[in-house]
Amino acid sequence: MVKRTKKRPVFVVGHKDPDTDSICAAIAYADIKNRTDEGLFKACRAGQLSDETKFVLDYFNMPRPDYLINVGLQVRDMQIRETPGVEAKISVKEAWKKMDETSSRTLPITDAEDHLKGLITVGDIAEHYMNAHTKTMLAESRTSFKSIADTLDGRIVVGNEHAYMTKGKVLIGAALPEQLKEAMDPDDLILLSNREDAQLMAIASGASCLVLCMDAQPSEAVMKQAEEQECVIITTPLDTYVAARLIDQSIPIGHLMCKDNLLCFHTDDYIVDIKETMGRVRHRDFPVLTKNDHYFGTVSRRNLINAQKKKVILVDHSEVSQAVDNIEEAEILEIVDHHRIGSVETMQPIYFRGEPVGCTATILLQIYHEKHLTIQPTIAGLLCAAILSDTLMFKSPTCTAKDKAAAEELAEIAGIDIEEFGASMFEAGSNLKGKTPAEIFYQDYKTFVFGEVEFGVGQSVVMSDRSLEKVKDTLLPYMEEKDIHNNMIFFMLTNMSTETTYLLYKGEGAAKLIEEALHAEAHDGYAVLRNFVSRKKQLIPAFMETLQSGDYTR
Repeated sequence: MVKRTKKRPVFVVGHKDPDTDSICAAIAYADIKNRTDEGLFKACRAGQLSDETKFVLDYFNMPRPDYLINVGLQVRDMQIRETPGVEAKISVKEAWKKMDETSSRTLPITDAEDHLKGLITVGDIAEHYMNAHTKTMLAESRTSFKSIADTLDGRIVVGNEHAYMTKGKVLIGAALPEQLKEAMDPDDLILLSNREDAQLMAIASGASCLVLCMDAQPSEAVMKQAEEQECVIITTPLDTYVAARLIDQSIPIGHLMCKDNLLCFHTDDYIVDIKETMGRVRHRDFPVLTKNDHYFGTVSRRNLINAQKKKVILVDHSEVSQAVDNIEEAEILEIVDHHRIGSVETMQPIYFRGEPVGCTATILLQIYHEKHLTIQPTIAGLLCAAILSDTLMFKSPTCTAKDKAAAEELAEIAGIDIEEFGASMFEAGSNLKGKTPAEIFYQDYKTFVFGEVEFGVGQSVVMSDRSLEKVKDTLLPYMEEKDIHNNMIFFMLTNMSTETTYLLYKGEGAAKLIEEALHAEAHDGYAVLRNFVSRKKQLIPAFMETLQSGDYTR
């Protein structure tokens, strides 16, 4: 039986299309939380890694975080009832007993590998019991003689307990032997008392099984003849009436189970996708399978109410548009960020730490110090790389004295030279060979919402004017063909060595916004911006101020 893990992780995750700071901050903050708080904190990523980030992780031998694509409520977040699966060969009586012991209305039938083979419900059993008008049910269901004996609280005194009843019907031998003989067919099962003559006659007439009620014991002669005729003899303490009522409960549940068109859910299914089905199909319980199709448990409609939200800590962002999908269905515990306060809303007060520095990693270094934690060289290297990336080697206007001091401290712990490592990192990140325009465009892309205006801004850093022109000529046709549904999109193509940015644009009003906010000439799909490298410090504030002024119209 598959058991679910009781310890639920808290996901520490950065924004979509993550940059190096987003990934490294998640890893470092998960390290802090695992060393200071109770629980399991797991660093994740909300998108594909850039070449720059891959270089950093590989350089410091850090495994890549798991991809967290969605934090919406899933079946695994519901209170799954771990009703054990049973084999199809167990009797109806045994199945009923298990239902009673576990207070279950539905019983899953599984094989040795925990694959679901069928379901049986209390209603199925009741319907069978009320409609049991055939005398051949035991033969039709290939009921074993052992199951018959167990159901009747009896024991087999003659014959093979592993044999099955495959032919014949069930008779009560209350008539005289001569009359019973006329009513019998070969392979019938006969319920008898202690009359030896009737027992011998039934065996001679080809009975497959004798059930002797009220603890009647067969004589030596009866046992000998039964062995010769391969007739099974069962003794039971029950009287004939009770035995006749109970004997149909010996059939295997595999004969009654529903096995076609089973409606199952998987642990990874999202509740929003199954809720309608659960409301439309009035089953009491629904089986749940793992992603490998192993039986896991059952859920019912009432379990929807108690679904446990995923617990999430956000780093390097506080915008809903930048967060992992369905963030509104998760429970946000903390936010650590260095951007403007965004649009994420929480149901209760949370720990929020936001500082006007150039990188989330700078804040995390302070937290390490505040909590008196030793920083491992690997983590120090990741945080240093994040600062160098976000501040463009201290050239960005977002860079503060705290960022530079933090980077120098972290570089010493990690044992790296800032200039050499930074150059290698940016070179790895600016290698766009073999990438599609879409991969370049979305490798560091963020969406911003201001009132009714929504726009997206991507950025890529290159190391030479030649690379800048090449990427520009690649992206402009891509953006021109891109359907953006009347939203504006921009792309900052930044040459770090000259601190020059080509701002590519598309969308109704995009050129006008550039001209009004940045006082730059926009034509042929782009504008040239000198001494301009920061999306956060230079571009977004200028755009927001212009949009807020009320003078801007598309």
